[in-house]
Amino acid sequence: MEKLLSKFAFWQKKHERVDLGVHVTPDALTVYQADAALRPIPLTDHNWHEAFETLAKRTPGAHLQLVLNAAYYQLLIVDKPVVEESEISQALPWSIKDMLAKPLSEVHFDYFESPQSNSNKLTVVVVERQLLSNMAVAAQNCGIVIEGITIPEMAISHVLGDASQAQLVLCHEPNQELKLAVIKQGQLFMQRSVRGFNQLHSISAQDLSLGVADNLSLELQRSMDYFESQLRQAPITSIKVLMEGASEELAQLLSNNFDQQVTSIACTRVADKLAELAYAEFSYSQQEVA
Repeated sequence: MEKLLSKFAFWQKKHERVDLGVHVTPDALTVYQADAALRPIPLTDHNWHEAFETLAKRTPGAHLQLVLNAAYYQLLIVDKPVVEESEISQALPWSIKDMLAKPLSEVHFDYFESPQSNSNKLTVVVVERQLLSNMAVAAQNCGIVIEGITIPEMAISHVLGDASQAQLVLCHEPNQELKLAVIKQGQLFMQRSVRGFNQLHSISAQDLSLGVADNLSLELQRSMDYFESQLRQAPITSIKVLMEGASEELAQLLSNNFDQQVTSIACTRVADKLAELAYAEFSYSQQEVA
């Protein structure tokens, strides 16, 4: 979604540019700068101006890469329209209009394709148009530049770098559906949300061993089987766990059910890690330009 706000011309006072990765939830902005997570900024009743004003005072000259919490977007998997590449955006409304949570006129959408050349599916990211407008105006008024917007499923692809073999990442934000993503060569090959694990972060290590880890293992195995059989890919070589709470204990329990190595991604808060991954978008964008 890098070009999402390219039509806006942002005016700002002259300050030395500071790049920030920001994870956005309905309650707070979690900010990452260089090699440090900064103090979260409260977001009250979607008062973007107040939150961005606080951010601008702390860090003048801020340029942001945002990663949106799942509360802000809808993901749709659709057949790729049989049209020229340049006409896909014009054709997609007919594919998604009956799947939307809001009227088509009230949303903005973007899409990405599978790295597999023979895939006929598109993943469409749908965001409320008014939300984006309110964010853009507030940022402009506070002298902040929004460089790009992404979602966790895409940001997670940076956590593994350009590893040549496929790896499965389990990502859980507190009180959100569990996200599973398969990453290979720095690209997102598949993703899915799994219901029933919204409170995974709050389950004790002991309770994880009483069926939760086994139930989760079944979901992981389904994703791995799909990746191999339906996408015709080589087997996944490792599993990474990104969550709060008993992350290391869960990784150990899962490792009992798989031949693949299962490890926990160190973090105090998942929001901090996602803000860090949003920050990584700056370096990836520079590589693409180069």
